[in-house]
Amino acid sequence: MSNERGTRVRTAIRVVAAALYDGAGRVLIAERPPGKHLAGRWEFPGGKIDAGETEEQALRRELSEELGIAMRRAHPLLRLGHDYDDRRIDISLWVVEDFSGDPSGRDGQLLKWVSPAKLHEEDMLAADVPFIAALQRLYNDSLT
Repeated sequence: MSNERGTRVRTAIRVVAAALYDGAGRVLIAERPPGKHLAGRWEFPGGKIDAGETEEQALRRELSEELGIAMRRAHPLLRLGHDYDDRRIDISLWVVEDFSGDPSGRDGQLLKWVSPAKLHEEDMLAADVPFIAALQRLYNDSLT
C-alpha cells in the first residue's frame, strides 16, 4: 500500500499475546502453523485484536479459540511495536496469572513449555524477542 506521495505505508496490526506459566514456571510458546505468515517460527500465544475489543477481551477470546483455555486473571506487562517488511505489529504482552483447562493447539500448532532462561534458544518471532528479557526479569524476581 502507498500513500499519495508514493511512499510505501505498512499495514498496522494490533495484537495481544500471553505469557502462560505451568506449575514448574515454564512459559508456553506456540509454533506458527503452515500457511500463516512466518510459519514454523515460535511465538507467544495470542492474536489480532478485533474492532471494538479491548486487549483483555481479545486475549480471552484468542486463548479460548487457539488453546481451549479460559483465562481467569491477567495483567499487561509490556507493549511494543515491530516493523516487518510488509507490516507493522503493535503487540501487547499480558501475563496470565490464572486460567482453567489444559492448553492444546486448536489451530494445528505445536505447543511447548520452555524455561524463561531458555527462551532465547528458541526460533522466536522477531516481534516477540524483546519480551524474553522482560519475562526473564519477572521470573528472576519471583525467585527472590
